[in-house]
Amino acid sequence: MIEKPTNDRSSRRAFLESAGVAAVTSSLLPGWLAATQAGTKEKPAKVRPPKIKIGQIGVGHAHASKLAIYRQSEDYEVVGVVESDPELRQKATTQELYRGLTWMTPDQLLNVSGLQAVLVETQVRDLLNTAEKCVAAGKHVHIDKPAGESLSQFRRILDTAGQQRLLVQMGYMFRYNPAVVLLREFLKQGWLGDIFEIHTVMSKVVDPASRRRLAEYRGGIMFELGCHVIDLVIGILGKPTAVTPYFQHAASNEDTLSDNMLAVLTYARAIASVKSSALEFDGGNRRHLVVCGSEGTFHIQPLDNPSATVTLSKRRGDYQQGPQTVSFPKYERYVADAADMAQIIRGEKSSDFPYAHDLTVQTTLLQACGFPPG
Repeated sequence: MIEKPTNDRSSRRAFLESAGVAAVTSSLLPGWLAATQAGTKEKPAKVRPPKIKIGQIGVGHAHASKLAIYRQSEDYEVVGVVESDPELRQKATTQELYRGLTWMTPDQLLNVSGLQAVLVETQVRDLLNTAEKCVAAGKHVHIDKPAGESLSQFRRILDTAGQQRLLVQMGYMFRYNPAVVLLREFLKQGWLGDIFEIHTVMSKVVDPASRRRLAEYRGGIMFELGCHVIDLVIGILGKPTAVTPYFQHAASNEDTLSDNMLAVLTYARAIASVKSSALEFDGGNRRHLVVCGSEGTFHIQPLDNPSATVTLSKRRGDYQQGPQTVSFPKYERYVADAADMAQIIRGEKSSDFPYAHDLTVQTTLLQACGFPPG
């Protein structure tokens, strides 16, 4: 479970104010998360553990630039990078992100002495094959999203990782968003009552070249973007009893991309809708997650630079009855994920997202993209 600072209210408030989260007076944000997002007051120096040796395979994923987080972190030593595609590698060598790194073959990287973890940042079609090779070599992995189209292969990777007690961390970018962390605390406390509805939207405008690439995948924009918010829904409600996908090609062009997608996730006492479009101008500002319960509603919008409107049936902790706006520090993707990975590898905590969660997310995503239940 997510670790929390002290339960003393005045201490929590002082901690949060020092982290620049003055409006979230009872949020119980994990200390390491608040620190990575906003910084804390200077603390006495302590001896740091040895850096974790990590490498990256692939530069072709849209989120491959997260390598910068690991290069800047005091927790990691980036020992090398791999890219088999000559064109992608040549382009990468001109970028500051990769400057000074050693380029290797996959086998060379996996045989670096002391290597503990690998960032799998290939193009989507190669994610699972690459991750499977890394796990077979006994390495922890961060796999970018989505986890391919083969549920059986993903299940095999998780099984192999479990046998070796290896971390498989998925690259869903809102897991440690401070508004999402606060939402989890509300749910843990039961402050929203019985959850009966979730509505979430994840959209943007996709350029013509990217549209053609995404059209290769069944489910189109749901596969590419909707996966991020499906991860959130599963974290709240768990495995759905049914998933109903709705497909549409709405653009007036000749590609075949499913660019206007909806999935309805049905539960015994709740319904969740997941909407994703490749057409929405300034769609980032309307990316949102709304969770409705019998005792309150928690609405995060936008997701990337979060703000939340919380409406409660009665006072809960430091939160008043009725509507209120909660502000958060600026959110930088993957900083907290990297910090969390370091803690898990060092045995300081267990994963907040076990194998079963990731398997349910992937199963639900594929069903939302029209694949048969697996």
